[in-house]
Amino acid sequence: MYVGRIVAVGCTTEGRAAGLYRVSSRSFPNREAKVLSKAIAIVPKAGFENDIQKNPYIAYNCLRIVRGFAVVTNGSQTDPIAEKIESGMSPRDALAYVSLSMDFEHDSLDTPRISGVVSANGDYGWLSIVRKDALIVRELPLTPGRIFYVCTYERNEPGLMQVGEGFAVATAEECCAYVLGQLPGVFADFEKPVSAACALAADQGTFQTAIQ
Repeated sequence: MYVGRIVAVGCTTEGRAAGLYRVSSRSFPNREAKVLSKAIAIVPKAGFENDIQKNPYIAYNCLRIVRGFAVVTNGSQTDPIAEKIESGMSPRDALAYVSLSMDFEHDSLDTPRISGVVSANGDYGWLSIVRKDALIVRELPLTPGRIFYVCTYERNEPGLMQVGEGFAVATAEECCAYVLGQLPGVFADFEKPVSAACALAADQGTFQTAIQ
């Protein structure tokens, strides 16, 4: 099944919070995750820089860490969500405000914007989607071994039904392998994986990050 981009928040079997992002693409597979000074970005691979002229939505910051929160998204909403949280706004309100303000991507597919926030010390994560027909923001309980997700297509209703069990990873690198379907789990049957960026809670309210 092709579900497009994936954002997920969860808690490992060892009780560590995680935020995961996966690029899946049929039209622009020649992209990679790149670590910047204050973010992780999705960018075209060398030799494919002109792809951004075909679709300006394919390059963006996809992961930010602010005030003990990891923010993961499929587009340019990453930075404003992070900035709202950094200013003191709650994750729910930041997701709702920015999603409503920016709307879905007005490309040929009306691509939804999907976003997630998770706290390194918290018991909850948040997922949101703004589609052409809906704006949904969900607060989700984080319990060990469970991961919640939302996709741009097909599985595009964040909530208690879109969940994977047995989320057993030990590193941010393993989070990337998990969301790319390289490890057994809920994402293994989703098609066209391209790249991933993930954050896994570490000590004292911080996060480890990794890309693949």
